[in-house]
Amino acid sequence: MRTFVSAAAVLIGLLMAAVAVPAIWVDRNIVQEDGFAALAGPLGKDPVFQRRLATAAVSSLGSGDRIPGALTDLARPILEAAAQSLTGMPGYPDAWAETLRRSHRLTFADPATLPAEADGATSLTLDVAPLAALVAKQVSDATKLPLSAPDQVLIHIGQSNQRQAIERAAAYAPMGYAVAVGAGIAFLLALVAARRRWSVVAGTGAGVLVLAGAWKLASDAAGAALTGTSSGNEVADTFKLEFVAASAGSFGQWILTAAVAGGVLLAGGLVLRAVGGRRRA
Repeated sequence: MRTFVSAAAVLIGLLMAAVAVPAIWVDRNIVQEDGFAALAGPLGKDPVFQRRLATAAVSSLGSGDRIPGALTDLARPILEAAAQSLTGMPGYPDAWAETLRRSHRLTFADPATLPAEADGATSLTLDVAPLAALVAKQVSDATKLPLSAPDQVLIHIGQSNQRQAIERAAAYAPMGYAVAVGAGIAFLLALVAARRRWSVVAGTGAGVLVLAGAWKLASDAAGAALTGTSSGNEVADTFKLEFVAASAGSFGQWILTAAVAGGVLLAGGLVLRAVGGRRRA
């Protein structure tokens, strides 16, 4: 009976860990604003993405009536030059960070509270208004043109089913911590009930190695699904590709850590068995 209880507890603990680890990663890196900003922050240093982002931000300044008609021809080359130098401006890192934080708030807000310009059906809405404001200030300071930036410059990314997935993640990912505690209790119960504790340690290690492989396969499948469609917007598609790659790299580090831990547990269990066998001999 003790062997059955121990084996069942290990299995339950592994099943709970299979859910808890991805959920905790999603909560820390996607749902939480600071984690999202840290994960997506390096994307602003990608040269291709930088050019497309700058073009989108500057284009918003040249639209509408923001520049008097008589000054349009004069302002166009200035704005084009600003687009080329946007990422070298002193305030660019802060503007990009604010862009990510605004975008996160729009994405995880209740769709009913979103502004009319924000499409609640998309999975992510980038608001590059802080970048447009940076360009407007630089151009105004340099030329004295009366140039003001729009309050919002929105770029929609994704599809409706991806938006639904984000809403579910925001609701359920924080539960991963409680599930992780449950997994820990299950493993502790397995150790207490076991006749041969080395088998619990080794079995847990082998199970964690299997989980690491399953997480890797699931991560690759999710990445392929997210990048398999095109929105027709170069900025949106570049951001999506780069963000998926950054997410895969970040979660890949968690998978590697789990695999190493599983290997250590498996080896430790086998060592305990060998030591115990020699003592009995």
